[in-house]
Amino acid sequence: TPNNGALWSIIFDYKSTVHALKEEGVVLVLGYNTAIFSLLYRLKKRVVLTNMDGMEWWREKWNGIQKAWLFINERCGVWFSDRLIADHPQIAQHFIKGGVKPSKIATIPYGTEAVKTTDVTLLNQYNLQCDRYALVIARPEPENSILEIVASFSRRQRGYKLVVLGRYTPDKNDYHAKVMAAASDEVEFIGGVYDKDVVNALRYHARIYVHGHTVGGTNPSLVEALAAGTPVLAQNNHFNSWVAGTESLYFDNEDHCAAQFDMILDNTTELEKMRAASLQRYHDEFSNNRDMTAYENLLASCLEQENLDSISVEPTPKKATSVSS
Repeated sequence: TPNNGALWSIIFDYKSTVHALKEEGVVLVLGYNTAIFSLLYRLKKRVVLTNMDGMEWWREKWNGIQKAWLFINERCGVWFSDRLIADHPQIAQHFIKGGVKPSKIATIPYGTEAVKTTDVTLLNQYNLQCDRYALVIARPEPENSILEIVASFSRRQRGYKLVVLGRYTPDKNDYHAKVMAAASDEVEFIGGVYDKDVVNALRYHARIYVHGHTVGGTNPSLVEALAAGTPVLAQNNHFNSWVAGTESLYFDNEDHCAAQFDMILDNTTELEKMRAASLQRYHDEFSNNRDMTAYENLLASCLEQENLDSISVEPTPKKATSVSS
């Protein structure tokens, strides 16, 4: 498509759907934002698996029309898919409560590789010292609790930095402006960072990782923090608590977040326990390519079923057997 934006994204998805219809095999759809186009797969009797991703229509950033579009497409994803993939047990429960049979849902949380060591000198470009900063990696949206985290950290001098990744445009976005206005001189906004080695170093050497997401399933950034053995302070909801486990810290609101910062930042002994717990949680649930193996098994079983469904046996002379698939 010639441009970005919501309309062009929809057009891109439509073109992708038409292209996929020309290919053989099982169709894997990532996200349900334009699941209405999966009707075309249904009409062509194609086997379709849809990763339902997060609870998109719950997000605060969408207006009423946008939420309605996403809700309708969520329903389309359910209706037009042979199997649904949930990246979190709570996502699976959401669809089961909505009437989807459990046998139709495969729960496959995201995994990642462990971060065993990184180049500490990569911190120099941001004037950061190992273990002397808390870290936030998230899109600057209200549902990610950025304002609450920044405001709670900034209530007093802490002797540590709060490093916030992401692109902030306070002159164009009121929420961005509020976040930056709430920040003390110990908060560093370092922009978008997309170099994997640098991001791994930032996580690995952070004193604590702060995760404010309130909507969604298994968030890859949270899993990557566990894989780096970083202690976690997360917004208290079912999504985060299942991922980060019982040994991580949680906050309910800005006041509670401030109290957690007060309690944990200088508590090296407790942070070491949390660091070990993060690694253990990673190894228990998100390591060893569990997600890749689960996808491989799921796709293979669906492809086998598609092949069985497509076999047709017709009367032939005894000397020949004809099978088409």
